[in-house]
Amino acid sequence: MTWRPKPNDRFFRFIVRTGLALRRLFRIRVIITGQEHLPQPGPLNSSSRRVTPGTGAVVAITHFGYLDFAFAEMLLWWHNRAQLRYLITQGAADHWFAGPAISAAGHVVVPYGSGSGAYDDAVARLREGEYIAILPEAGVSRSFRVRECKTGAVRMAAEAGVPIIPVSVWGAHRLMTRHHGFSPRRAWRAPVRIHVGGPMLPDALPDPAHDAQAATEKLREVLQAGIDTAIADFPLTPAPGDWWMPADHGGGAPTEAERQRLDEAEGPRRAGGRKRAIKPN
Repeated sequence: MTWRPKPNDRFFRFIVRTGLALRRLFRIRVIITGQEHLPQPGPLNSSSRRVTPGTGAVVAITHFGYLDFAFAEMLLWWHNRAQLRYLITQGAADHWFAGPAISAAGHVVVPYGSGSGAYDDAVARLREGEYIAILPEAGVSRSFRVRECKTGAVRMAAEAGVPIIPVSVWGAHRLMTRHHGFSPRRAWRAPVRIHVGGPMLPDALPDPAHDAQAATEKLREVLQAGIDTAIADFPLTPAPGDWWMPADHGGGAPTEAERQRLDEAEGPRRAGGRKRAIKPN
C-alpha cells in the first residue's frame, strides 16, 4: 500500500509557489482576459488563508496540454488565493510519485467504475464553498480544438447550485503535451494566453435529473470561443504547418476527423488508467 498523506493546505501552497517560481525562472508571460467573470475575492480565513466558504464554483478548463491545469490554478490563486480541487483519475492517484502529492493537495479522486462517490464528494465540497476544477474533455484534445465534453461539470454545478466558470488556456500545450515533451527552449519567455468566459449561472443550468447534454454543448462552445479569442491576439506568429496550431488555422495538428479517428483507435481506458498511445500520421 503506497503512503498517502492527509490533505494539507501548506503543501498545496508549496506546490503553487513552486509553479510560480518555475514561471519566473523561464520568464513565462501569462496574458489574461475576462478576469471580471471570476468570483469576487472574498474574505480569507486568517489561519488557513483560504477563501471563506460560500463562494464555490465549478471551474471548467480546456485540455490541450499537460500544464493547462497549472496555469488555471495560478489564475485563481492570483485572483483570490483560491485553492482549486481537481477531479483526478484513480490511475493518476495510484502513481508512486504523483499519488502522495494528489492526496496531500486534497484533490478528489475518481475511482475505477462509476465514480459516484467522487461525484457526491465534489458536490458536497462545492456546497461548502470549494472550487472544484474539471477538465470536461476528459483527455487531451490533439486537434487543439475543444472536443466533446462530459456532462459531469454541468450536473455537479446544477446540483450544488453554483456557477460554472469556463477557463480557456492557449499556449501551455507548446510547453508540454502529447508526443511533445517539455522543452526549456520552447518554455523560455513563452506566452500563455488565458481567457475566462462568462459564467454559466445556476438558473441557466438544467435540473440534474434531466438531460444535461444541451448545457454541456453550450459549455463546449463557450470554451472554444475563449480559445478563438486567445488565438486571435496570441503574441507568437506560427509558421505554416506548425504542430501546435489547429488545422483550421493552417497548423499541423490533426483535423477534427483525424482526431476522432485517432481517439477511437486508442480504444477505452484500461483498468490501469492508460490508453494505447497512437501517433498521428
